[in-house]
Amino acid sequence: MHPAADDPQTSSALPGYQAGALRWLAGGAIAVVLGVLLGAAAVSIAADTGRPLPGVGLVVVVLVVAGTVAAVAGAGALVRHLRWRRALRAVPWQTGVLRIAGPAVLAFEPEGYDETDPLAAPVRLRLESTAVWRTRAVQQLHDAVVRAAPVGPREWVFTADGLPTVYGARAVRCR
Repeated sequence: MHPAADDPQTSSALPGYQAGALRWLAGGAIAVVLGVLLGAAAVSIAADTGRPLPGVGLVVVVLVVAGTVAAVAGAGALVRHLRWRRALRAVPWQTGVLRIAGPAVLAFEPEGYDETDPLAAPVRLRLESTAVWRTRAVQQLHDAVVRAAPVGPREWVFTADGLPTVYGARAVRCR
């Protein structure tokens, strides 16, 4: 079997994930810079006129805090992208059916899975993303044939034909 990274779908899905990470990182950095510039401008205007600008301090704080959070999320997604890309060079895709049990609760049934076999169990997963749009996109994959690959001890990625990105999920232990 050839590695998942050699698959043409993967070569378009991984850059899609990377582009999203770069948008978060760049957007966060821009928000922080705008917050700092707005703060400096507000201080300069207040010093010239002798009156503070109402509400500008709150806007500056929101821009800097939200921008920092977005930049950290984007940087984390870029690190995850690099880790996934490296892992997908070593493992093949597994084809199977994705079952959705809740907003972020998934089960991957690999090809050949037999639900009547008492020893067989699907791979139970929890979606890593908390973004509503990503969760809804994954929910649309209920009963769809997907390609999944383990990229860590308890981490999987999956994609399907026509999806512009990959999705990450953590394997959960059944109690």
